[in-house]
Amino acid sequence: MRSAPIIGLLAILVGAALPALAHEVRPGYLQLREIAPNAYAVLWKLPLSAAAGQRLAPVLPPNCRPTSEVVSWRGPVSIIERWTVACDGGLQGRPLSIDGLEATLTEVLVRVEDADGAARTAMLRPQASSMVVAAEPSTLAVARTYTRLGTTHILLGIDHLLFVLALLLLVKKRWVLVKTITAFTVAHSVTLGLATLGFVRIPSSPVEAVIALSIMFLAAELLRSARGDATLTVRYPWIAAFGFGLLHGLGFAGALTALGLPAGDIPVALLFFNVGVELGQLLFVAAVLVLVGVARRLQIAWPEWAVPLPPYAIGTVASYWFIGRFLAVF
Repeated sequence: MRSAPIIGLLAILVGAALPALAHEVRPGYLQLREIAPNAYAVLWKLPLSAAAGQRLAPVLPPNCRPTSEVVSWRGPVSIIERWTVACDGGLQGRPLSIDGLEATLTEVLVRVEDADGAARTAMLRPQASSMVVAAEPSTLAVARTYTRLGTTHILLGIDHLLFVLALLLLVKKRWVLVKTITAFTVAHSVTLGLATLGFVRIPSSPVEAVIALSIMFLAAELLRSARGDATLTVRYPWIAAFGFGLLHGLGFAGALTALGLPAGDIPVALLFFNVGVELGQLLFVAAVLVLVGVARRLQIAWPEWAVPLPPYAIGTVASYWFIGRFLAVF
C-alpha cells in the first residue's frame, strides 16, 4: 500500500491537521426548553476551539424577546450561556439560525423542547446555518441528525483517520484487515458507550495525548515491518487495534458528553452517533482501498527512498500532537 495515492492522502491529512493540533472538532449546542406557555429557557454552548477568533451567536425568531440577563461562564471545553426568552405564539414554524457559522467548520446541534417533553433536533452547519422549527417531532430527523454528527466527527478527526490509515498500511492480507477494523470498531464502540453513559470518566486532555502516542507507536511498527521485523503488532494487528481502539472511543465520546444532552436523549444519540462514526470510518477505508487499487492498475514505480515516507510522516505529525497535548495536560 506504499504508493503515490497514499503519499498524496498523507499530505492532505497532515496539511489539515497541523494548524489545529488535530483536536477533535466539537459541535456547538443550542437548546430552547419551554418552561411556561410561550416562555423558554435558552442554553448556548460554544466549543472553545470554535470560540477562538470567532463570534458565533444564536439568532432567535423576531417574536422572541429576552426576559432575563445572560449568565455566561467558561467550562472545561465550552463557553456556556443561559437566559430566558418569551416568544409570542411559540416557536413552531419560526426560523432559528447561528450568526457567523458560515465562516467556520463548526456544526451546531439545535434542540427545541416543548413543555410536555416532545423535542425536535436539527444540525446546523456552515452550508445551512438556519432552520425552521418543525410543528411535530420526527424520529427520522433525530436519527439523521446524530448520524451526521458521528460521520462528521470522524471525518474531521484527523488523528483518528491517521490511526486507521496506519492500520491499513500495516495489514497485508484482506481477511486480517477485516479482523483488524472489526476489532477497532468493537473497542471504540464499547468505551464510547461507557463514557457517554457516565460509567467511565477520564479527562479529555490525557486521552488526546495517549491517542497521539498510539499513532506514534503504529508509525514505529510500520518502520519495523518495512525492515522485515515480525513484531507482535505486525503478526496480530487486531490486538493493537482493539487496545488502542478503547482509547479512541473515549476520544469519540467527547463530542457527545460535551453537549450535556438530557438523560432521555442519550441512548438514541449514542446509537445513531456510533452509526455515523462507523459510516465515516467505512467511507475512509473504502476511499483508501480504491486509491490503492487504482495505483496498482497504473503500475506507478516509486523510488526506494519513498517507501518509508508514510510512516515517517505519520510519526512526525503524531509526535507534534503528542508534545502539544502532553503540555496541555499540565
